Amino acid sequence: MTYASAVADAIRESDIDVVGYVPSVTIAPVIKHLIKAREQSLSAPNVIQLSREEEAMGVLGALPFAGKLGAVIMQDNGFGNALTAMTTFLQSYHLPLLIFANTRGGLGEYNSMIHSISQPMPGVLRAFGFAVFEIDFSLDEKKWGQVVREAVVHAVMTYRPVVVLASFWGTDGKVA
Repeated sequence: MTYASAVADAIRESDIDVVGYVPSVTIAPVIKHLIKAREQSLSAPNVIQLSREEEAMGVLGALPFAGKLGAVIMQDNGFGNALTAMTTFLQSYHLPLLIFANTRGGLGEYNSMIHSISQPMPGVLRAFGFAVFEIDFSLDEKKWGQVVREAVVHAVMTYRPVVVLASFWGTDGKVA
């Protein structure tokens, strides 16, 4: 089991119907696991690529209106694009959604420009009232899966979007 497969397995096991993602090299292994699972079984979540984070919030956030549940996989700097959709749509209409985002700007970050948007993001999200759970190398991959599954339960129970911020630095992921 890898960190990426633990996340993908947890999403598959959480009754998620559709996963939308905005491409990022760090989360590509998670997406590959989900796409492979879908190719092997139509009972696995459908996986769709989206071009922007606010598009992902609109498309996946609307699924509860049809009795379905979605998840968004993205990079944390995309919250700069998505906050309006998250607050005025997801929060206002009490729509459960798992948002799994890899973090940038922490240990191992090589891009000096990404720190300005990524480092304050957990606090920014909490300031807007989002439940945020953070995971990193201090937890083994089984705990990552457990956090993702519990985040989905929390989203459904509270009728709210829930954010899991994951730093792949120091895990089996090769990039920050």
